[in-house]
Amino acid sequence: MRLFLVMLLTATPAVASDMLLFHSPSGNVRCAIVMGDKSAARCDLIEFTQLNYPNPPADCDLNWGHAYQVGRSGKGAPVCVGDTVASPDSKVLPYGQSVFKGDYKCSSEQTGITCTNPEGHGFTAARRSQRVF
Repeated sequence: MRLFLVMLLTATPAVASDMLLFHSPSGNVRCAIVMGDKSAARCDLIEFTQLNYPNPPADCDLNWGHAYQVGRSGKGAPVCVGDTVASPDSKVLPYGQSVFKGDYKCSSEQTGITCTNPEGHGFTAARRSQRVF
């Protein structure tokens, strides 16, 4: 998951076109879709009232519980991260709207942002609840 940080911090104009940054209307859910060899959709919660996945894996020595990610294949998952996808350059994704980039779709609802991969797996990130599938 540290690769995600490197990809975000070293974005050049060419790489930046392979990244889509957006956030919920409340500003609480901040997301990025990054394309390339290690493509993924990820959302971070700024604040939360409940964590549905409170116990980090034993090898997680960074932050846990506020970040969710799905790759090109497989299920979504909470991720152990030391970075953030929150950006002042992100755009609002209005409730009821979706964005598409590559094989990913992310939809904004008042109940949170849901991102899925081509297999239909993904996650929903929201202040009150999170779900991976």
